[in-house]
Amino acid sequence: MMDGATVDTTPAVLILLGPPGAGKGTQARMLEETFGLVQLSTGDLLRAAVAAGTEAGKQAKAVMEAGDLVSDEIVIAILRDRLGDEDVSRGVILDGFPRTTVQAEALDGLLAETGQKIDAAISLEVEDDAMIIRISGRYTCGGCGEGYHDTFKVPATTGTCDKCGSTQMNRRADDNPATVSQRLEAYHAQTAPLIAYYEGKGVLRTVDAMGEIPEIAGALANIVRGAR
Repeated sequence: MMDGATVDTTPAVLILLGPPGAGKGTQARMLEETFGLVQLSTGDLLRAAVAAGTEAGKQAKAVMEAGDLVSDEIVIAILRDRLGDEDVSRGVILDGFPRTTVQAEALDGLLAETGQKIDAAISLEVEDDAMIIRISGRYTCGGCGEGYHDTFKVPATTGTCDKCGSTQMNRRADDNPATVSQRLEAYHAQTAPLIAYYEGKGVLRTVDAMGEIPEIAGALANIVRGAR
């Protein structure tokens, strides 16, 4: 290391953007293993805060029991508490938050309190037509949960799981071409302002998510290393 050089020891903060089926969960787990980061999804944060009985968790519980949406203020409060935990000392991968530019601005304010910032907002880019085929063709074994696909991964014996021998196969009701197409359209409409926001901040990075998992993982790893 050169004399006078400094090492950035603040926790990394990454945002992972991508439509349903783009592989966010898989890639986030690989980043966790490689860099010691912790994936934080909005749903998991809310459930954990409610279970722990934190002040923000109690507020969230009351709102959810009333059938209302949890406010941005409560989500930010829960995230503030979570970012103070020891296990996230090396950094986090945010999945599902922010969803709007208002939330993005609130997140910037929260991070500024501790001298942090968004290191990279990574968008997993997909081809919609290919994604419709990928998602609508998937199904799982009801016995062990092994995943299959009508085109890309079929069991050796039709209708029988290669792993456990079960003949019970399950397919999500919303994994059909029409519904998947609607979900993708909604995602693009919702995410477009966020893409523009983080591009304006100079932290947007894009990755082709139509390739093989190891290739995508390598591209993400390079972004993380470069962001630090």
